[in-house]
Amino acid sequence: MLVIVEFDRRDPERWSMPDELAELQELASSAGCNVIGSINARPDRPVASTLIGSGKLEEIAQAAAQQRAQVVIFNQELSPAQQRNIEELVSVKTIDRTQLILDIFAQRARSQEGKVQVELAQLRYLLPRLSGKGVMLSRLGGGIGTRGPGEQKLELDRRRIRQRISRVMQELEKLGRRREATRRQRQDARVPVVAMIGYTNAGKTTLLNALTCADSLTQNRPFTTLDPLARRFRLPSGAPAILTDTVGFLHKLPHHLIEAFKATLEEAQDANLLLHVLDASHPMAVDQAEAVHHVVKALSLDGKPMVTVLNKIDQVAGQEVSAELRALPNPIAISAKLHQGLAPLLQVVENQITSADQTSAPSGGFSP
Repeated sequence: MLVIVEFDRRDPERWSMPDELAELQELASSAGCNVIGSINARPDRPVASTLIGSGKLEEIAQAAAQQRAQVVIFNQELSPAQQRNIEELVSVKTIDRTQLILDIFAQRARSQEGKVQVELAQLRYLLPRLSGKGVMLSRLGGGIGTRGPGEQKLELDRRRIRQRISRVMQELEKLGRRREATRRQRQDARVPVVAMIGYTNAGKTTLLNALTCADSLTQNRPFTTLDPLARRFRLPSGAPAILTDTVGFLHKLPHHLIEAFKATLEEAQDANLLLHVLDASHPMAVDQAEAVHHVVKALSLDGKPMVTVLNKIDQVAGQEVSAELRALPNPIAISAKLHQGLAPLLQVVENQITSADQTSAPSGGFSP
């Protein structure tokens, strides 16, 4: 069961409740959940202990019992205390959007680096949520020298997780040094790097396959590609280039998830050009583009030259995109699935790479 909580209805950047619900439902389905219902909540302000009021929580508990829900998923991030309190009140396992995303990441990671990054994010999420697990067992007495076994185990678990975080970070540093050596080789060979960024499920991997003749897995679901991919391709002049694909972005992507995947996103930081792949057929395309812009800014990539790839143009009625999408940096419409518009796209990419002035006027067209 899904719970959509909305606080500030005056925020111009706020997604509507139906949009929030549609994305959370897509994420839940992608994680393997069978969504049996949803409840909306519009409190005036967050409740410190339970996020929302007791009346709404009672409604959630009744609905969960009637529909035999096994898990309740909130679209808002829950503090450790809120998560525990809500779970006790509704008597059903309760998770938030961040934990749902981490579950998807854990299912999709295939490479060593991807698995290590997911583990780091999971450990950082778990550590503060250990508090309270052994509190009731520890209340066997009061004062010095009367700490119960539950609290001792809790401290031991915390220490083990901190030690594991330290080892995981060391492993990521080793992997980062290998990646740095690979990047230096590319720089020495003067092979330009084009990094694809974009909202999850925008078609980045499909485009990588189309441009590089690769066969990476593509599916119509969020976070199909989690591991970094790098493939060679040819520019129209015949010169070689490297195309990289990274984890997809999401609106309100938790900061610690960005931190955990910074190692992978370094590929974008060292790229000569960014390809912002956008699903032009999505009803929230403009909002998704804004969400990507926020992440790009958080990663200090907003100064890099960028080409906006308006993908899935074959699914747009009349193949006409909105004026707002046309206003994005260097827009060009394509269909990666049908291989439409790839030649003009490659020419725009080469022009951007070889141009002496990377901030020249936008080039490219809208004919696929």
